[in-house]
Formats: sequence, C-alpha cells, structure tokens
Amino acid sequence: MQKKLRNFLIGLVVVLLILGIGGTLFYKNWVKTNTPKSFPQVDGEITLAGLDAPVSVYRDEMGIPHIYASTLHDLFMAQGYVHAQDRFWQMDAWRHIGSGELSSMFGEAQVKTDAFLRTLGWKQTAETEYAALNAESKAILDSYADGVNAYLDEHSGTELSLEYGVLALLSPDYTPAPWTPIHTLTWAKAMAWDLRGNMNNEIERAVLLSTLTPEQVETLYPPYPEDHPIIVSEIGGEAVAASTSQETETLLRLASPNLESVSANFALLDDVLGPIGAGIGSNSWAVSGSRSETGMPILANDPHLGIQMPSIWYQVGLHCQPVSEACPYEVGGFSFAGVPGVIIGHNDNVAWGFTNVGPDVMDLFIEKVNPDNPNQYEVNGEWVDFETRTESIAITGGEPVEITVRISRHGPIISDTFGELKDSDLADDQTPFSEKAGIDLPENYAIALNWTALIPGNVFEAIWGFNKAQNWDEFRTAAQGFQVPAQNLIYADVDGNIAYQMPGRVPIRANGDGRYPVPGWTDDYEWTGFIPFEELPYTLNPASGYIATANNRVSPWDYEHLITTEWAYGYRAQRIVDMLNDAPEVITFDYIQQMHGDGMDLNAETLIPLLQDAPLNDDHLVEMRSWLAAWNRQTDMDSAPAALFAAYWKHLLMLTFDDDLPEDYRAAGGSRWFEVMRNITPDVNNFFWDDKTTDKIETRDDIFAAAFEAAVDEMEKDYGKDRKNWAWGEMHTATFRNSTLGNSGVAPIENLFNRGAFPTAGGESIVNATGWTTYESYEVDWLPSMRMIVDLSNLDNSLTVHTTGQSGHAGHEHYIDMADMWRNIEYYPMYWDLERIKANAEATLRLVP
Repeated sequence: MQKKLRNFLIGLVVVLLILGIGGTLFYKNWVKTNTPKSFPQVDGEITLAGLDAPVSVYRDEMGIPHIYASTLHDLFMAQGYVHAQDRFWQMDAWRHIGSGELSSMFGEAQVKTDAFLRTLGWKQTAETEYAALNAESKAILDSYADGVNAYLDEHSGTELSLEYGVLALLSPDYTPAPWTPIHTLTWAKAMAWDLRGNMNNEIERAVLLSTLTPEQVETLYPPYPEDHPIIVSEIGGEAVAASTSQETETLLRLASPNLESVSANFALLDDVLGPIGAGIGSNSWAVSGSRSETGMPILANDPHLGIQMPSIWYQVGLHCQPVSEACPYEVGGFSFAGVPGVIIGHNDNVAWGFTNVGPDVMDLFIEKVNPDNPNQYEVNGEWVDFETRTESIAITGGEPVEITVRISRHGPIISDTFGELKDSDLADDQTPFSEKAGIDLPENYAIALNWTALIPGNVFEAIWGFNKAQNWDEFRTAAQGFQVPAQNLIYADVDGNIAYQMPGRVPIRANGDGRYPVPGWTDDYEWTGFIPFEELPYTLNPASGYIATANNRVSPWDYEHLITTEWAYGYRAQRIVDMLNDAPEVITFDYIQQMHGDGMDLNAETLIPLLQDAPLNDDHLVEMRSWLAAWNRQTDMDSAPAALFAAYWKHLLMLTFDDDLPEDYRAAGGSRWFEVMRNITPDVNNFFWDDKTTDKIETRDDIFAAAFEAAVDEMEKDYGKDRKNWAWGEMHTATFRNSTLGNSGVAPIENLFNRGAFPTAGGESIVNATGWTTYESYEVDWLPSMRMIVDLSNLDNSLTVHTTGQSGHAGHEHYIDMADMWRNIEYYPMYWDLERIKANAEATLRLVP
C-alpha cells in the first residue's frame, strides 16, 4: 500500500533471513500463536453492557449471523458488535480513508492521499448530515457505534485482527479510536467516489485535445448505440447540449497539464479504494410471476466492484422479535461492515437490488485566479475570496502536516492539493506537465470540483427505508432520499409486482453536457437545479414481464433531461435481454443461475467475422483463424479459443491505439472500446488504423492480421504450441488481496493475508463480468462481488454467494470458503425462517445485558 510500510517489512524479513532457521521458526510461531487470537467467540454467552434485553445471534454453516432482538437499539447494537467481531480491520481502514486519516495509521507515505481526502471534505459533509438526521436515524447510528465500541473495549491488538500485529511493527503506538456515527457516514462518500461515473473520462478527453482533433476525441467516446437496450422506454428523452465550443476547446488545451495533475491526484485514491475501471457496474433483472416457474417474481442481482480481501459485503439477517412500530426491522441480505442495516436484500414483503446508474454528477470548473492574490478568484468580472479551511494531518511517528484548502463557489480546489503543479517540485524522473502537453500553463488557473456527494444528503435513511418498506409506494418514497451514488433500483414483492426506479441528485446545467471542464468565472455553465424525483425514470409491471439493468442507458431518446452521455454501452444488457427473450416459457431458478454464469462475448461476435478478411501469409495462422471462428463465443474456464481471443483483443487494442494515445490513457478494454471498435471497423482507412511508428500507412486488415499473429505467438510462447493445453481460466485468475497489507511487496506478509490465484471464467462486459485491463494482465480486477436470487414465492428458497467469506480474519474457516463456489457459479441458501436458521446453525451466541 505504501513505501514506508513496504521498506520496513522488507527490512524485517531481511533480519529474519539473516537469523536463518531461528528467524523462520520465530515467524511461523508468531503466526501460529497470533492467528487464532482474532477469532471471535460465536457460541455461548457474552455480557454486553447497555443492552435492553437478551439478543440471539445464530450463525449458519457459512458463518452468516442472523440477529434476533426485541428493541431497535439492541438490534443495531448487536449488528455493530458482530461487524466488529468479524471485520474490524476492514472497518478501521475504511474510516481512516473516509476521514482522510491514513497517515495516523500507516505513516507519512499517506500524507498526499490524506491531503486530497481532506480537500474533498468528506468528514465535514458527514458531520453536517448527522446533525440533520431524524431521531430514529440517529438512534440507529448511535446504537451501532455502541456495539462496535463494546467490542473494542474488550479487545486490542491481534485480538481485533491479525493485521494489528503487523501494524504494530510500523506504528507501535497506534490504538483504534472509538467508533462514531461520522465514521459510518463518511463511508457513503467513499462508495460515491468508487461509483463516481465520468470524472476520469472528463479529464481524459480534455488532455487528449492536446494531441487529437475534437472529432478524433469524440470517436473514442461514442454515443450509446441505438440498437442496444434501454431500461425505461416510455417516458421521454434526453436533450444533449451541443458540442464543446471553440472557446472551451482552447481553454482545455491551455489547462491540459493542470488536468493531468488533477488526474494524478485522483489516482492517489486508487491504492486505497481501488481504481475505477470499465468493469464497474452490475447486473440485475426481475422476472414477473407470469414468466416464472413459481408464479411469483424472481429477482436477481450481481454488483460488480473491485476485487478485494475480505469481500466488500457482509451478509446478515436482522430480525425484530416481535416486529412492531417501535422495532420494524425484519430483513436479510448484504451490509457493509461499518454501516447498520442491509444495503441489498429483502424483507418479509419486498426484495431489491442495485446497479450503478453512473449519472454525470461531477463537473470540473476552471477558476480564473487573481495573479496578485491567490486567495481570490473571478466571478462575473469581480474578484471574490476563496473560502479557506486549515487541516492538520496527524502522522504516526512524525510531526503533523498542515494544509490549507481553498473552496470556490463550485467546490474545493483540487488541482493544487499537493503543491506539485506545473513545473516545480518534481522528482528527478518526472517530466514537467508543460512539456508533457507541449504548451505553457497559465499561472492564474485552478480547478474546482463540483460534486453532488459534497452536498449533505441522507442515503442511509433511504436504505433503512428500503429495509422497512412493505410495498412499492413505501419503497419509492424511501428512494427519494437515495441521492448519491445514484443506483438503478430493481424491485419485486410478494404481491407479484416488479418495478424499477432511478433515484439520485442529478444536476441541470445552464449550458454544456458535462463532458469537458468548463470556465467557472461566469454563470454560463452553472448548475441551475436538480432533476425532480417525480421526473426521474421508473416503471411498474411492464408488459414484457421482466426488467433488466446492466448500467446501460436508462432514459428514452426523447427524455427531456440530461442524465449522462456516458452509459455502459449495453453489451451485458443486450445479452441479458436476449436470454430473457429466448428463455423457456417458464423461467426456472436453474435458468437464472445459468444467466449469472453466462460467458458469451459479444465483442467476439463483431471481430471474428472481420478477421476472416485479414491477409494472413502463413498456413498455420490460417488454420488457427478457422479454429477460432468455430468457437461458441463462451468464455469458459477450460476454453482454449477464449484464451486466444483475449490475447487477440489485447494486441488489437495495442496496435490500433497505442501510437495515438498517451501512456496514461491507453485503451483498457471494456464496453466503450467494444463500441469504438465496432464503429471504426467499417472504415478500413480510419485514422486510428495507421501505425504512426512505421513508414507505411496501415489499414484495418493490416492491423487485424498483425494482432492475430502477435496473439498466436504469445499463446504458443507462454502456454505451449499444443492448443489443447490452453485454458482461459489459467490466464484469467482472481487473487483476493488485502487492501492494505496485501500489496506490501513482502511475500510472507502477502501470503499471510492474500488468497489465490483462482481460475475464473467470464470477462469484460460479459454477463459473468470478471473484468481485466488489457494493457496490464489477464488477471481479474473487477468482478461480481456477490450473486443473489430471491424467490418471492418462498423467501427461504432464495440463494446467494459472495466472493471470499464472512470472516475478515486470516486463517479462519470462513475467510475464503466461498471463493470456489463463487467462481463455479454455485450458491448457498439465504435462510429466512427462524426454525430453519436454528436447524442449520453452526453456532449460537447469546448477548445479555
């Protein structure tokens, strides 16, 4: 995760190696002694001061807790306690991210990341949100914090988690602070960042204008294809503003180096939250009773998020006993450790799932700064003062660092967070920004971020509303508070309804379409309001008998508001809709599971026929091409053709675009590049086909042939000439890495916390969406973080799986017991009935006052 920790741990390992056998035995003995210390008590009885009455916690054979309590306070206090039992290290790391306090945990190497997080001001926003919550919401958060702190009061060091034993070597004075409701609320901001939509593309387009024409840039960001599915097709369309003005294009060329620094600042969060990628998104669909084997709806969901250890999800059942107005919760599903309630799941009447909408809710405003006073910026011809805030960043083992945050009317100034702009304060191996872009950077510009997540909201109140909702009207009422990050809400209930709602705080712009940074010194590009909830797309019981979402376009073509111009391009959505349309007359649970595991690569459907026209001058390559053409397009683990096609796709992107794009903005794969390639292939002489590094002018077929030859060469060199030995799953593996210590660069530490590599099927923009980045490796970096199928005819028949296991404790039996099930598209029961839960409980814990 960071250099200081890596260097320290490497030094420690070197010392142990010098000690030889004695050092090795010491390390093994330390691991053996400390690993089980963190395993929590899950059987018997624990006294928990502050409870109103006894609470029962039944853990099923997967280690999933089902909590039964008689009061709202006790229910959420117990959830906080159980979360801390299994996942406190994860919770602790997440809250340090949310509050910009990583340096207090991991040292000075995290100061730059903390500075950027402090600039964004997540903690200040969360504090404002907490103050505005209603009494019940505050009671939930306070009770949850009480439960977490009750566990912290009785446990420390490796009793909390094995990672603290390693951390003690770097930060011996570190002690976890008590949990507060603010720590929960900041995690909503981290998730909003993770699902932030088009911000990276906004920066990339602006930078690319330095070397490409506007038309060429737009080719790389095509519109949503008209032949792919739309989620809601009957409520009106989208008025997209005209293309960027010449004035703005000129401004962007001048500001391009500055934007590169902003992009670098964003990248600092990749280490702690995972990089945003083309694979981010999710699938969901609901089938009505008229189409299902049960005569009642079936709801399926699989959110796609970055690969990590432990899983981002923590499955839990929360049951008031009895359910009453004072304690109305009877819900099960997936939570975030650190957050009370259930994020995705079902209660006794309704079920719901999420996929990311990806609305354009972040705009970059280029502020004109007073050259004589850097604390002023221009607004409509007058200089006004920036709002400023001083932040003190505590550093374990060092002195605090102070930064000053400047805030314009549009939001925090993010371009100068680290004082490394322009051509100053560069490392020896760094190129000045002005030289990268080939232009001079004006001295009087700064870049502000306007982002809806920095406006106080109440997303968790919406979640708790879903947990309690008994029908569509109550669910939709709760959805009004689900503002950031906006999600496609899929819904089904025991009364036979299926429905969809897009919520979210989506800006209405005076001008522009949010695709490029804009001038901030006039009101020309201001946000004038937000799309009213009543005008956001929704549908109830459509005639098709199903609803499907896969991050594809939500709104009809004539919708009056702009949501975004950058949806996922609908390849997963197309395949899901095709499978639903081609399904048997009665859709079974088995068929839903097959859909979850579907590996059809629609990109191959486009490219393999065109490959047949490429000039191949080698009989072996011609035979390999014919063999590939016979492939069924399924990306199974044991598929040899899938392996070859992946290599071909990688080389095709590299040979087509690497000579035209800066290294930081290479073609990475995913649905956008599927669509770019689909759009340019009819033009055999398109600008991008020519390899600018050669003396000849290449055409499409030249590049296709060269890419295929390179792919065959790679496969035969790396995996042998006998293609019977090729297997996509052996190339496309999933390694679950601890998000902090798992990338330390020290093998013994990584081996202690990481698990894998696991062969997997699927791929980018495929229903079984195991993403990979073409220019890095075939390794999985995004994935279906869980899969859930809810049977609204009998909730006890519902099935699910997530990626790793319930436990966050390395060495625990439930640390990695789900991985093989997950990769093989297998499931375990989502127990609902109390008697069935008791019958399948591997442990029963009683918490008493």
